[in-house]
Amino acid sequence: MESFIFLEYSTLRFLWWVFLGALLIGFAVTDGFDLGVASLLPLVAKSDKERRVLINSIGPVWEGNQVWLITAGGAIFAAWPLIYAASFSGFYLAMLLVLVALIIRPVGFKYRSKLESSSWRSSWDYLLCFSGVVASLVFGVAMGNIILGVPIEFDQISLRVSYNGNFFGLFRPFSLVTGVLSVVMLAMHGANFLALKTEGVLQERSMFYGKIFSFLTVVVFVVAGFLVKNIDGQIITSIIDYNGPSNPLLKVIELQKGAWLLNYEKWPMVCIVPIVGILGPIASFIAIGKQYHVSAFIGSSVSIAAIIVTVGVSLFPFLMPSSFGNCSSGLTVWDSSSSHLTLWVMFLSTLLFLPIVIAYTSFVYRVMRGKVNDKSVAESHNSY
Repeated sequence: MESFIFLEYSTLRFLWWVFLGALLIGFAVTDGFDLGVASLLPLVAKSDKERRVLINSIGPVWEGNQVWLITAGGAIFAAWPLIYAASFSGFYLAMLLVLVALIIRPVGFKYRSKLESSSWRSSWDYLLCFSGVVASLVFGVAMGNIILGVPIEFDQISLRVSYNGNFFGLFRPFSLVTGVLSVVMLAMHGANFLALKTEGVLQERSMFYGKIFSFLTVVVFVVAGFLVKNIDGQIITSIIDYNGPSNPLLKVIELQKGAWLLNYEKWPMVCIVPIVGILGPIASFIAIGKQYHVSAFIGSSVSIAAIIVTVGVSLFPFLMPSSFGNCSSGLTVWDSSSSHLTLWVMFLSTLLFLPIVIAYTSFVYRVMRGKVNDKSVAESHNSY
């Protein structure tokens, strides 16, 4: 009875690993399509009226979509404090770059139509495109660096984290590949959303670019998968105390080429995850050709989720491997969490509030459903 009321520490750690993945997927699927729309502004829209249609297609929902990112950051801070500390130490400048890109978006949305000047509006449109591409790229580069290992080290006594890399060191060949994967994946998602929300020539262009980026997503994802085979993954060779204290220095790590693929040998059933990551864009490509726009959007959403889960399954139980020294400073599910009580209280809060958030988000999307065109933009007093 006690184990049911008060879940074991190891169980809560695993559940919060699942919750963290769900929050990242929620952010990538929701905010991902409006980042993709911003990235596609110069390609799909050829005039001011067309660009206004694109911006207003995401106007009612983009602010709510970013809540997923804020929630994920809060969850990391509360449930995985060592991850929070290490990531802000290692990726500080990269996060600052993302922050600048995300700040540009609301400013661009609010100010681009305040003046009739074509140069004024074009400047904001290119800044919006810049923000979409940069944010997508940096998120992907960060994921690539986690797979490669982050040069972090924890002090033996105080467990104070130090970062032994630099900003430009983040942009390594493999991390650039994962960065490109993020850009083309979210561009695919954005194009599918535009095909769903627009009509006429804008819809035709969106379908065209949806096919292109669906194809590129498959290609880059497969290339990244082959590259992972030649990357030094990590294996824990010491005994794991799943209910032990959050001290990353208590484990022993061994480097092994291709070790990030061992979980697929251990649990063959999870091989379905990367397969879905490949089939999703293919299904989206086919659905676009048949003008099944809802199916295409679902296909890109499933693909994004599967690609994120692929990374999580590959790294498990690691959350942020270290590439510094003997790599023992790497953070795992079992040695980087908050206390048992903290995870339990947060778990109960999540069970209470997450369904409310999902219900409200679903309600907003339902209310804001329908096509966006020149007429609806002109008639609305709240359009951008």
